[in-house]
Amino acid sequence: MNDVANHFTVSRPAISKHVKVLTECGLVKIEKQGRERYCTIQPDKLSEVSDWVEQYRQLWEERFDRLEKYLEEIQSKDKKHGNKKSDDR
Repeated sequence: MNDVANHFTVSRPAISKHVKVLTECGLVKIEKQGRERYCTIQPDKLSEVSDWVEQYRQLWEERFDRLEKYLEEIQSKDKKHGNKKSDDR
């Protein structure tokens, strides 16, 4: 754990807290060998996170696409009817 902390400017207790959270989430595994503790990343868990995020990325991408289409329609109608923006008046 000390070797991990040496690569960052935050305190060792802060590193320990971060590693604890990552361990609880299953993203890191701690292995004890004698007095040493070794951190091993569990990349298969990252794919679970990625899959979960992807669902919401697709959802929001679709929503933003619909919003963009709606805004383009409004702008097109305003141009056809010669309406000016309220701040142009």
